[in-house]
Amino acid sequence: MNIQKKIKMALACAGISEAELARRLNTSASAFNQRMKVGRFNPTDLEKIATALGAEFVCTFRFPDGTEI
Repeated sequence: MNIQKKIKMALACAGISEAELARRLNTSASAFNQRMKVGRFNPTDLEKIATALGAEFVCTFRFPDGTEI
């Protein structure tokens, strides 16, 4: 499973849109959408995404209820 799919699944678990995630990351929805198309996220990016989703990043997205993606 690629990172874009994992992020989309994590968004679904968190119940937020890509646009909302972009807002939480202090970037535009279009800029985030471009990053999603390319799929290049470094570990720091993924940690910030996880924090914005209310998750922990440990090579997976781990939610407080135990869900891992």
